[in-house]
Amino acid sequence: MMSEIVTYKQIKPASACRYDNVALGEVMLRFDPYDVPTALAREMRIFQGGGETNVACGLAYTFGLRTLVLTALVADDIGFNIRNQLRAAGVDASKIIWFNTKSDGSRFSTDAKGGLMNGVNFTFRGKGVIPSDTLYYRAHTAVRELREGDFDWDALFGAEGVRVFSTGGIYTLISPTSAGLAIEGVRKASLYGTFVAADLNYRSKVEPNKKRAQEINRQIAAYLGFLVGNDSDLYDALGYQTRVSGEAPFEEWLDAYRETVRQVARDYPNLSLIGTQWRGATNADTISWGAVLYETAADKLYVAPIRRDIPIADRTGGGDSFASGVLAALLKGKDLDTAVQWGAAHGILVQETPGDITMVDERAVAAEVKRALSAGGVRATR
Repeated sequence: MMSEIVTYKQIKPASACRYDNVALGEVMLRFDPYDVPTALAREMRIFQGGGETNVACGLAYTFGLRTLVLTALVADDIGFNIRNQLRAAGVDASKIIWFNTKSDGSRFSTDAKGGLMNGVNFTFRGKGVIPSDTLYYRAHTAVRELREGDFDWDALFGAEGVRVFSTGGIYTLISPTSAGLAIEGVRKASLYGTFVAADLNYRSKVEPNKKRAQEINRQIAAYLGFLVGNDSDLYDALGYQTRVSGEAPFEEWLDAYRETVRQVARDYPNLSLIGTQWRGATNADTISWGAVLYETAADKLYVAPIRRDIPIADRTGGGDSFASGVLAALLKGKDLDTAVQWGAAHGILVQETPGDITMVDERAVAAEVKRALSAGGVRATR
């Protein structure tokens, strides 16, 4: 089984596939109260976003790649708003599973009273010493109802063709049936020669039982070519401990993380890449930011320059944008040094703009890479 897992060097050519990326996951409507805590808010702006689907959005909008989102929504105006935002980012939303509100007894039906709903969250970005805070409403969402057999994987991976399939630890643990569908997806992707990536993205608000999280994530990890996970994710979601203080500087953290990913690679020889972003938070408005990518076969770490003491507007989506930056480079045939640079740049840029995704173009990513490598400042464009 392990020998069948596709490596990053074996990603199918674009000409052989309809999609560059297909992402399976949850997508929610996000209410943002600007700089006012949610309890005091009187007006909000809205975005769509999701830990898995943000990757597809970044690949489509920023890097111009062909992406598809696999999720489920209730067919009401909230669901249509989410769909329309996905479309605006350039993502194919044609295979979303819609739950009608007719209570007609069919597999994908609910009532018009909110028996099932589209997920929403309220995310206050924080300020100074006040941390960011997110409230989730996802207990009765349509996406939780999905289970094995709901998507035609053979048609998708076989007839149409997919270069990269991605999912993540939020969707995987969101319901009693979501893990089965995610495992079915990664198995089918591997069977058809598709490169598989997943972000562990452990959230205690999704699955407080770490034992269950580890049991499921270990099954999925065996089918991956690219694993995204920081030191806390690797511990919470897979059980690997990185022996370093949470307040350690980047250089000290990097030495400890290197040993952790070496152990992960020994236990999962199917992995060709392991990577993550690194965040050192001064306060809610200012962070230091880095990224690393580990090539397992060469036992080599690729490291992006550290951005130190960077003011940010919104910390949401940094890890998702790191993942999409790396995948974009791989899909475009770039080397691993470029991949980690794109991941780091895309990850910091999303935090400079409101919302879960950057909505900047590839030129902005390239410019940020150049700026960071030269340790340059920021000049006005005139």
